[in-house]
Amino acid sequence: MAPSHNSIRQMVSPLLQSFRSLSLTSQSVLPSSARSFSSSSTMSAKNDKKKSVDPRITLIRYHLQHTATPRPLKFSRTRALRHWTIHRAWMLARRKKLEADELELQRMYQSMHNTMEVLRTMDEKDGLARGKEAGRLYRVALEKKGIFGQGSVPVEYARLQTDTPGREAWDHSWTR
Repeated sequence: MAPSHNSIRQMVSPLLQSFRSLSLTSQSVLPSSARSFSSSSTMSAKNDKKKSVDPRITLIRYHLQHTATPRPLKFSRTRALRHWTIHRAWMLARRKKLEADELELQRMYQSMHNTMEVLRTMDEKDGLARGKEAGRLYRVALEKKGIFGQGSVPVEYARLQTDTPGREAWDHSWTR
């Protein structure tokens, strides 16, 4: 969504106020003895010299180009190649570690899934499936004793660990 004209004007108006406060017409007036002798006018002599920088342009450039991030590094060719090589090696090592972690999690999940499947079908294979006792080990493995009991943390307060605290640290009005 593009910002509206009014919001841009609100953002730029302090900058424009600082430009208006600058005086472009204030030139230092030197005594006649300090001026150099010239038959040309003062303005044409100034135009021949290095062009004077408009302070408004300087301010605009500063506010448009100045960011919180540092400028990009400027390397020589060999140093840039070395930097690129090290960066790529780091990224490859990081990706390899992430993939290994992902494979380990998949292996653990698959192992748990296979174990639960064995528990679920154990009584059927042995022919011991008799009413309520069928799949007993499977049900026992899925029991959640002690989770909702006295002295346990309520499920409503369960929160994943994050780098930042929650918006509301503790709900004091909650009752069981």
